[in-house]
Formats: sequence, structure tokens, C-alpha cells
Amino acid sequence: MATTRDFYDILGVSKTASAAEIKSAYRKLALKWHPDRNKEKDATEKFKEINEAYEVLSSPEKKSKYDQFGHAAFGGGTGYNPFGQQSSGNPFSSYYSTGGNINFEDLFGGRGGFSDPFDIFSSFFGGAGAGRRQAKPRYTLKLDFMEAVNGTEKTIVHQGKQYTVKVPAGIDEGNRIRYDAFDVSFEIKNSPTFKREGSDVIVNHEIPFTLAILGGETKVQTLTGDLKIRVGAGTQPETVLRLSGKGIKHLQSSRHGDFYIRFVIKFPTRLSGKQKELLKKFEDLS
Repeated sequence: MATTRDFYDILGVSKTASAAEIKSAYRKLALKWHPDRNKEKDATEKFKEINEAYEVLSSPEKKSKYDQFGHAAFGGGTGYNPFGQQSSGNPFSSYYSTGGNINFEDLFGGRGGFSDPFDIFSSFFGGAGAGRRQAKPRYTLKLDFMEAVNGTEKTIVHQGKQYTVKVPAGIDEGNRIRYDAFDVSFEIKNSPTFKREGSDVIVNHEIPFTLAILGGETKVQTLTGDLKIRVGAGTQPETVLRLSGKGIKHLQSSRHGDFYIRFVIKFPTRLSGKQKELLKKFEDLS
């Protein structure tokens, strides 16, 4: 993030300030320090601080997290450059943001989890004094589940020019790639096999009740193909096996989430006379 100063101090309000008091304090300070109005050397940095403070303290959810964890709730980090060579050169700087808790780098430098300060200002004042930011077109890329897992390349045509978007492995719905001229968001199709939870993946794997009782081997579908695993004797319904590091890649590191196998035990709906007899004997011996 751009600042580690206390957000309440930045806006000059107490921790018990009402939403109206926070809004009023922001209004005064944002107008005073907007770089188009204030030509002091540190105006831009102060403007960013004010907007970060307001973005957090004006949101009940973010304010609660800040009151509990402080700046650690909004840790910063470096961004990912998602664009490869464009056919028309590279006329735009880019950054990457998310609706989740992934860090991004904006046009001003690393600011984990925060919006563009000029967008906040424009939204608050209805566009007043926000001439340096204009509404940008947004393109939505539709990805298959495995395209999001493994990464892919997609093409966007903007103002007659073609751009190749390098979609990083691990992209999720709610993530956004921003150009100065346009934004790219994502729609990701659900998988009929896998359920995604952040960077973790869960698969429900059905096994016969005899395998659950006696133990043995089974073949499970994973993100990288089928895998033989050992089922322990006496496995209970809803038992979960974790494969550490076999989930989806984290966007900004080489680490991967985990892969969870939930055993669903299939019981027969009909039994022959012989099967019933054997199960009766099993019950008597128990």
C-alpha cells in the first residue's frame, strides 16, 4: 500500500466517527489535495493517502477488518504484467486488480487491494474535477475452467487494433486486468468435476462400500490427470484426503493451493439373497 499512517489520523476523525463525519472529512481533504488543484510537491501522495483512508473507513466491512487487523488486512505486493507483445506496440501501461484478496500494482506503484484514487474521487463528486479519468470500455473474456487453471491467451480487438491478452494461470472470476484505455474482466465456466475454493480444489470421488470397508486402490481425476491413490480400510463417508500443493497456482507466486478428495461411498440399492445372507453373517460376527 502507499501508506502505513493511521487512516483515522489521515482523515482527522476519531474511531467513533459516524459515516457522515467520515464523508465530510474526506470531502474537505480530497478537494484540498487533488493534484489538479494543489500544486504542492507531495499533493499526489497525500491525495492517495486520503482516498485509501476513505475507501476503508467508508466501508463497514473494510473498516471492521482495519479496526481488528490494522494495515495487515490490506497487505501490498507486486503486480503481474498480463500482456504480451501487441501487434501495434505497447501504448498502454497496465495493472491488475481483483475483487478478492490478491494484491495488485497500479499506475502509481504497489497498492495492495485499493482502488484508483481518481475513480473514488470521481464517484464521490459525480465526476467533478476528475478530468484525468474517463469511462473506459470493459471487455469480458469467457474462460473454461481449465483455461483459468492453466492460463491461456486470448485476443481482444480495441479501436481496430488487436491485442493478445496473456491470461495468467490461476485467474479467477472477479479478477480484472486494466489498461489505461480499457478493462478486461473474466467469466469462468463451472467444472462438472471440480469445485474451486480460491486456490484450493475439491472433488467428490465415489467409491463402492466394499472398497471403503476393505481398502484398496482407486483412480481419481485431478487437475493434471488420473491419479491412483490408496483407500484405507474402514474409510467413512465424507472422509477427505488432502493432496498438498496439487491445487491451483497462486497468481503472484509459484505456490499452489491444495487438492481435496472427498470420498462419497456408494451403497447398493438392491441386494440379492446371497448378498443379504453374507451381510447378515457379517453383522452376526461384528
